[in-house]
Amino acid sequence: MNITDYMQAVGQQARAAAAVLASAETAAKNQALHAMADALLAKASWLQAENAKDLSAGRAKGLDSAMLDRLTLSDKTLAGMAEGLRQIASLADPIGSITDLNYRPTGIQVGRMRVPLGVIGIIYESRPNVTADAAGLCLKSGNATILRGGSEAIHSNRAIAACVQDGLTAANLPANCVQVIETTDRAAVGELLRAKDYVDVIIPRGGKSLIERVSQESLIPVIKHLDGICHVYIDDEADLAKAVTVALNAKTHRYGVCNAMETLLVAETVAAQILPVLAAKFSEKGVELRGCPKTRDYLPAANAATEADWSTEYLAPILSIRVVTGMQQAIEHINQYGSHHTDAIMTENYTKARHFLRVVDSSSVIVNASTRFADGFEFGLGAEIGISTDKLHARGPVGLEGLTSQKYIVLGDGQIRL
Repeated sequence: MNITDYMQAVGQQARAAAAVLASAETAAKNQALHAMADALLAKASWLQAENAKDLSAGRAKGLDSAMLDRLTLSDKTLAGMAEGLRQIASLADPIGSITDLNYRPTGIQVGRMRVPLGVIGIIYESRPNVTADAAGLCLKSGNATILRGGSEAIHSNRAIAACVQDGLTAANLPANCVQVIETTDRAAVGELLRAKDYVDVIIPRGGKSLIERVSQESLIPVIKHLDGICHVYIDDEADLAKAVTVALNAKTHRYGVCNAMETLLVAETVAAQILPVLAAKFSEKGVELRGCPKTRDYLPAANAATEADWSTEYLAPILSIRVVTGMQQAIEHINQYGSHHTDAIMTENYTKARHFLRVVDSSSVIVNASTRFADGFEFGLGAEIGISTDKLHARGPVGLEGLTSQKYIVLGDGQIRL
């Protein structure tokens, strides 16, 4: 079978499974989620053996440490995947909920019912945990899903998908509710992006080049973000001890993630106090600092930041720092150079915090906490299918509600329109 025929068959199977899943009982979906989690833990050794094949191939291909970190299925990663599935099971099922039900003068009642999107195609790189996260969220929200992971994780993705399908079968749901594309041929991506007769939404998760390709070529609506250029602004009314802890965590907790801080903004009246302290701690972590001229007055060892640094997502132990006159200049910098992903302010001034929340144009805005919290699991969504920096339909971490839509419903008792 050629790629076109193969992808058409996958699409047809997904559409048929979506029709069954749309009316599945919550209990069956939850049973499947728990069975998936059990299978992941029971088969941990096998999953890690399959993952080792991908890691070995990745090292041979020269993948960098950040990519290998994303690819690794550690005990902690597997436990987190299982916990994410169980947390999804514990969440309220959004499907079928009716809101805004009101009587009209004619006696009819008009409201809105939450429904699945249908079939969701997910294209992703490196992180095999996406296979479980996506399967769980799509299942609970009543959607069938077609998963196309990167070739670097093919063994891991197939193994996780086998556990997922074991869980579906245990709950008497169609195994084709979740399908992993078996071929690593890049032509399969193009076919998926054109499969508008079978797929309702495309969600890319990966590097900028992948997301740009998907955005340009897809004939299907896309939920996406391109960059994670995240900021922490330390205000002149910040608790500096808190600010040091938060800034360090935002940058060094993990480097290769989209919610890591890439630019630190510091009010000039506190720069002399806090920058040397932060520089020493970042130095211990091996972080390269790139600063504006004012920053380098306080930190002569820092490299000079260029204009390009302000709009660069490093995904590496590199941090750009700018000293600003105050909150307004910080906001202007964020809205000009940021990617509308996640931005934080450190301040003890309630009025400033409220203003920052209102005017920073990002999908997640945080007061006195690390940007690393901008994540579906931490937001209580169970897991996330991705982060959306778009402004239509879904924005921020996309969990269950972001994978649904609404339709109007009308309840009557024989009324006719006059």
